[in-house]
Amino acid sequence: MTPMLEAADTTRRSRPRTVPPTWLVVALACAGQFLVVLDVSVVNVALPSMRADLAMSASGLQWVVNAYAIAFAGFMLLGGRAGDLYGRKRMFLVGLGLFTVASLAGGLAQEGWELLLARAAQGLGAAVLAPSTLTILTAAVPEGAARARAIATWTAVGAGGGAAGGLVGGALVETLSWRWVLLINVPIGAAVLLGSVLLLSESRAGDGRRLDLPGALLVTAGLATLAYGISQTEAEGWTAAATLVPLCAGPGLIGLFLLVESRTAAPLMPLGLLRVRSVASANVAMFLCGSAMFCMWYFMTLYAQNVLGYSPLDAGLALVPSSLAVVLGSKLAPRFMRVAGARRVAALGTVVAVVGFGWQSTMTADGGYVVGIMIPGILMMLGAGLAATPLAALATSGAAPGEAGLVSGLVNTSRTMGGSLGLAVLSTIAAARTAGSGTPEALTEGYALAFRVGTGVLLGGVVLMLVWLPRQPGEQRVRRSQRSQRGISSKSEK
Repeated sequence: MTPMLEAADTTRRSRPRTVPPTWLVVALACAGQFLVVLDVSVVNVALPSMRADLAMSASGLQWVVNAYAIAFAGFMLLGGRAGDLYGRKRMFLVGLGLFTVASLAGGLAQEGWELLLARAAQGLGAAVLAPSTLTILTAAVPEGAARARAIATWTAVGAGGGAAGGLVGGALVETLSWRWVLLINVPIGAAVLLGSVLLLSESRAGDGRRLDLPGALLVTAGLATLAYGISQTEAEGWTAAATLVPLCAGPGLIGLFLLVESRTAAPLMPLGLLRVRSVASANVAMFLCGSAMFCMWYFMTLYAQNVLGYSPLDAGLALVPSSLAVVLGSKLAPRFMRVAGARRVAALGTVVAVVGFGWQSTMTADGGYVVGIMIPGILMMLGAGLAATPLAALATSGAAPGEAGLVSGLVNTSRTMGGSLGLAVLSTIAAARTAGSGTPEALTEGYALAFRVGTGVLLGGVVLMLVWLPRQPGEQRVRRSQRSQRGISSKSEK
């Protein structure tokens, strides 16, 4: 029996007799993804208000973003595997419930450490929730053009969530308070939770194996330690023990994670999966793109408020064209993929983003809106939208049915892990260039340098895509099937 038939049989056996419409399943999955991605960026415009209210340091503000991103990235693989083993719907509900409760705790926080703890708990909930959103979607929509459109919708909604974060956050901070950038998740999360309980069908590909909790803890600890070490370089210097210890311990923990994965009977991330070209190449490309593009909203909102003097709401409104551009790019990608192929569309989208990043790196302290924010922002996010859909399609095309949740988690892990490390690196580079000065000119020099470094990273991503990505989703699987069929025919002839 082929993997596709096995997936169909598994899903058919798990579904109740009354199956909800496919569009409704896609809508609920996309709603969960929207909440997850929204909270990556929604806090950006609220950072100055958080700092003033909770007396947080500048490095503490960075960790408001990174506490969420690191927990999200570090436990994503565990969340994906849990969905495969225990049920995608069940993990969707567990993740959404934890995310909603943590949002309530963060909105009510009275101390900086309480906010950081709540953000980490949000990230853990998102890590359980996010892989299930993509797996529920791909289980409900058969492979082909329909699935490409569904993935494009999922990508567009997720990208729109990240892009809308600035506008939503700015409006909430200005009309209510910074606390509502977190509290707004509570009623939305409760509504999606109720709809999911009533309408989603259960599916799984479990084989009785246990979860690899040590692996999840090691990769999360390694990532967090490495990011902390990078953030310490600006305050302590490269030779201080406070910098060197985490910089050495972080890669050591990640290396120990790889050792554990190579020896455990039920690894969190089967290393053999990385031998599949589509999975490995697309995830490395996701990592590189995420390391630059994740930081765009962070630096753009800080530039608008700290340099150009925009209010939180004005800063959010300034990024509306970028928000629309990322959604447009995500929706256009499937059409271009049918004509040019996934690899070329991913590379094209990244080239468009490179132009935007290069343009943004020329920012000045007295820049105008159209040339200084709108046009480069549109280019950056149009490119991000064009690149994300083909990369997600390529990464998931090589997965067997029992590894669908794992690969879905790996896609989000690569992008978010790249983003969290990229934010640590680029914010440190920007802070080093400003040399402690808070003048608009100094801040602009730091932000511009961050965008120049991001331009170089994306150029490396373009080269990698053209050299390593397969030409079409599922290319390797088709070739393996063809070789298998030739082998069967040869035996029959003999």
